[in-house]
Amino acid sequence: MDVLKIEPTKFVPEISFDPNSNLLEIRGNSYPENTAEFYGPVFAWLEKYLSGPDTGDIVVDVELTYFNSSSSKVLMNMFDMLEDAAEKGRKITVNWFYDPEDENILEFGEEFQEDFENAAFNLRPKENDQ
Repeated sequence: MDVLKIEPTKFVPEISFDPNSNLLEIRGNSYPENTAEFYGPVFAWLEKYLSGPDTGDIVVDVELTYFNSSSSKVLMNMFDMLEDAAEKGRKITVNWFYDPEDENILEFGEEFQEDFENAAFNLRPKENDQ
C-alpha cells in the first residue's frame, strides 16, 4: 500500500499516512471549499488500510490550528473508523496536539476524547518554540 501524502495549503491540512511506519498525521488548517471532495481519498485510503493486515500499533497525530464545522464532522467520522478498528483488536493511539493558549482546540479534543473507549486518545499540549 502506498503512502498517502497531501500537501497543505491555506485551507487544507497536510496529510501524511504511512502504512510502513503505521503513522497517520494531520497538521494545519482544515476548511476546504468542498470537505467531502477533499477528504474522500483520505477515507478511501484509511478504509483500505484498516481492512488490511494488522502490521502493528497505529499512531495518529492530529495537530490542527483551525477547522470548520464540516471538518469537525469529518474528524468525528474518521475517529469512528479508528474506534471501530480498535474495537476489533487493532491497537490505536490518537494524539491530539493543541496550543496551551488555544482553549477551543483543547475543548474539541476533550469532546472527541469522550467518544473513545477502545482506542487511546491523548491530549498533548504543544511545546512553544521560544
